Amino acid sequence: MDKRYDHHLSEQQVREKWEKEHTYKKEHHQGPLWSIDTPPPTVSGSLHIGHIFSYTQTDIIARYKRMNGFSVFYPFGFDDNGLPTEKYVEKKCKVNAHELGRSKFIELCLQETKEAEELFKELWQRMGLSVDWDACYSTIASSTRKISQASFIELVNKGYIYRRYEPALYCTTCRTSVAQAELDDASIPSMFNDIIFKDEHGNNLIIGTTRPELLPSCVAVFFHPDDKRYQHLIGKKAIVPLFDFEVPLLPDEHVDINKGTGLVMCCTFGDKTDIMWYKKHKLTYKQSIGFDGKFLEKTDQLSGLKVAQAREKVLELLQQKNLLLKQKPIEHHVSVHERCKKEIEFVMLPQWFLNILEHKKELLAKADQINWYPSFMKSRYINWVENLNWDWCLSRQRSFGIPFPVWHIEGTDKFLLAPMESLPVDPQEQEYPGIVPDEFKDKKLTPDTDVMDTWNTSSLTPYLCYQQYSKKDDFNFNDPELLEFLPMNMRPQAHDIIRTWAFYTIIKVWMHNNNIPWDNIIISGHVLADSKEKLSKSKEQKSLSPEHLLSQYPADVIRYWTASGNLGHDVAFSDNQLKIGIRLTTKLWNAFRFINEHINANNSPEAPDKLGLINQWLLHELSETFNTYQSYFEKNEFGLALGSVEQFFWNTFCDNYLELIKDQLFNPDGYDHDELFATRWTLHHAGLRILQMFAPYMPFITEAIYGTFPEAKTIDSIHKTKFANTQKLYDFAQEKDLMKYVLNIIGQVRKIKTEHQLSLKTDLQTMNIYIPNTEILEALKKQEQLLKGTTRALAISYINEECGQSELKQQHDTLHADIKAS
Repeated sequence: MDKRYDHHLSEQQVREKWEKEHTYKKEHHQGPLWSIDTPPPTVSGSLHIGHIFSYTQTDIIARYKRMNGFSVFYPFGFDDNGLPTEKYVEKKCKVNAHELGRSKFIELCLQETKEAEELFKELWQRMGLSVDWDACYSTIASSTRKISQASFIELVNKGYIYRRYEPALYCTTCRTSVAQAELDDASIPSMFNDIIFKDEHGNNLIIGTTRPELLPSCVAVFFHPDDKRYQHLIGKKAIVPLFDFEVPLLPDEHVDINKGTGLVMCCTFGDKTDIMWYKKHKLTYKQSIGFDGKFLEKTDQLSGLKVAQAREKVLELLQQKNLLLKQKPIEHHVSVHERCKKEIEFVMLPQWFLNILEHKKELLAKADQINWYPSFMKSRYINWVENLNWDWCLSRQRSFGIPFPVWHIEGTDKFLLAPMESLPVDPQEQEYPGIVPDEFKDKKLTPDTDVMDTWNTSSLTPYLCYQQYSKKDDFNFNDPELLEFLPMNMRPQAHDIIRTWAFYTIIKVWMHNNNIPWDNIIISGHVLADSKEKLSKSKEQKSLSPEHLLSQYPADVIRYWTASGNLGHDVAFSDNQLKIGIRLTTKLWNAFRFINEHINANNSPEAPDKLGLINQWLLHELSETFNTYQSYFEKNEFGLALGSVEQFFWNTFCDNYLELIKDQLFNPDGYDHDELFATRWTLHHAGLRILQMFAPYMPFITEAIYGTFPEAKTIDSIHKTKFANTQKLYDFAQEKDLMKYVLNIIGQVRKIKTEHQLSLKTDLQTMNIYIPNTEILEALKKQEQLLKGTTRALAISYINEECGQSELKQQHDTLHADIKAS
């Protein structure tokens, strides 16, 4: 081994080795299947340190499972269709999708995402992800489009999906409808405005609103039926200010008598209450805001204005006409699109919806069948499902996505679905591939122009994984092998997409197969900047980019930092943790350089008959450490598992064991041959076990070190070794108790030498060991050579009586120690 570990050279060599030997293919690891539904990162720019954090945690678990005897199926995907990718391509290439045209824009997106995926893959490989790169999917690939369209057709036929001209959540910035799960809550400063309407007799009706710009969309004014102030208005009309048209005055129990004046205007649409009243009272739909976010021409003086401009204009006109009674500043709680952070509007569109509101009970029950890590994250899912107000809108008015396999029959509300055998299809680019029923042969077929919500495809990742697993060209949701494959073993993901990716996947697998998608869901946290802001959104992101960090630190050190985070909890980025990781890699390299010099090339896997006290003690401690390590890992507490092996490595192995055996190794003539052989065997065996336990966290340096061991000639990678073959359990409890006395004696000698500012190599002329326990005293006499070698005592006296305290005495030019053994 070289004097220093060159991580740049070593990491490149190790990566090439893994790729050449296909180290992580499941076929190279016998055992029960352990399948991972890996999150496909969105191809919408560069990866950030938050990705590194969560994906490395997944890899740590995957590596542990593989070494624990499982055949790990660890596929990978890229989520490269939909709005995020469109925005990325528009920004990078300085184009507008609507202006460029659908076909050219799709071609550009395919080109750019391919380049981005290669960069992503390179970064993941540099981080040491043990992914099977031959099992890699893309959410825009032909095979994925086929599965996604097949899912749509099956769920339409099962009655779960319906189409309706319906008020939809709409982002005028991104120019597409969105789902409830894509909304964030925001609080913005606004004004509560008291506006004067008139009744039919010219009397004032005071109405409070935060959205005066929606006056041209006003369709009714409501009051509570028990509000005595307005009983006389039943059946009457109100006149909308500025626009001078009449709307009905209607009673409804959903009006809050105590809020404002008790009169509320209903516009199409300001919020979901407006939608509820619109449906309940069968009101007229009056659209004021166009899909581009500008007011329509029919709104007269507001035509062409954006929402904020229109609000300002309306308030100005109301003031001019003395119709603005008063204003009150408030914090207005609104819904914004998670992508652009702009306020959402409501518009009427023909949309495809997945019926989820009728199935909340079943979806909550499915959550109970899944193991949640950490367990408290399950409550987020439950709260989300219980508070859902909308069915899932699947339609998006975008270009780069998976088309609905639908042709509409003009003049009717009927439609034709593509035959399954023709999938994938693009209705805007091809004729209907099936046989048109006779009743519609004289009708024109119009292609559906929307694309699917990207989550509609991402929610099918267990099926996309199965396709990579089975390598079948044909796909069927009732494939018997698929039914055996489900549920997968593990879904790793971040907590912010419980409401989307986790929720939608649970829905889809329940609707298709009446099953759960995975047995276990493992939720990671976010990485926070110093400002406590999510790092992916922070200004500090650039300086902490994965590329920048990898140019400064070994990949193993960055991986070490990721293991410091607890599941489900956000964590601040820590330079200090990286420094600790550097110290660990240096210590590992140096410790194994020492081991490498003293192990036997032909070491037997079986322990010698005569191990000796110190080796028995180490093997016992090592066995206890592995039990702790494994118990933590089985609960996915990989940070605590790492802590257990670190403590053993630094304290037990390096600080004590290596120091204790140095005298044997450097002065072999003073020791029994069998004892020396046992120590070399234990050093070899313990070294392998330590490498194995660190391997899931630090795969590069452990692989490089393992290559120097003779075992590498038989099993060419530490990551192909199995715990069951190496981590044998030893029980030497009595020897462990005796070693406490040995370590205590050695520790006291070290302490008093240090207190007197003496080198630990300073000789002691005599060492008097006081111990009142005769049995222990006799046992210690058998370890005299060990005690002499480690304490540098030339002679040892054993005294069977109490001693006040340990101390060092100087007589002439020699040192003498009195040690209280306890």
